[in-house]
Amino acid sequence: MIRSVLFIKLLVFLLLSLTFKAMAYEEATYSIVYQNNIYEIRNYSERLAIQVNYTNEGGGFRRLFNYISGSNIDSTKINMTTPVTQSTKISMIAPVTQSSEDGVKVMQFFLPSNFTKKNAPAPTDKELKLIIMEQGYYAVIKYSGRLTDKNFNKHRNILKDSLLKDNIKILSSALQATYNRPFTLPFMRRNEAMFRVAWKNK
Repeated sequence: MIRSVLFIKLLVFLLLSLTFKAMAYEEATYSIVYQNNIYEIRNYSERLAIQVNYTNEGGGFRRLFNYISGSNIDSTKINMTTPVTQSTKISMIAPVTQSSEDGVKVMQFFLPSNFTKKNAPAPTDKELKLIIMEQGYYAVIKYSGRLTDKNFNKHRNILKDSLLKDNIKILSSALQATYNRPFTLPFMRRNEAMFRVAWKNK
């Protein structure tokens, strides 16, 4: 009986996974310019993002989600995209006008490619900012598992050590990029740690 229940639950989960895979979110555009067995270097195109500084993680996500759900001056609903990025301080990945002390957390949603700075609706929440993420190169390490600081820090340090060993200059603080819905099982998650880097084609 127990095995039957577990089998049914697994079957339902697999069916939901296939359904949501077919409804995949738009992902920020990039090309891979280098790859080894630890990390890859991506060239990201310029893109638009909505950003918030926060001290409570749930609060940061909720404010950004409210914006794409229609809490903007046009009451426009905007499709979710991936990844959602987080960092522990303002890095050099974008020209951000507001000041921020080390330790303040930053979260960003990328807007779909049909939006530009001119046609994207302005946020009604004064803490949210529309920013242009400039084209640039990012070193990325992929990992699965739970969304914990311990898991992220482990892979961030592996990436940092590998870049230093390969004499690749790091230009930003670490970013945590997440791609999956909250209910995704840990072993099926796509998580990433990223640094902006100075890259010249070798």
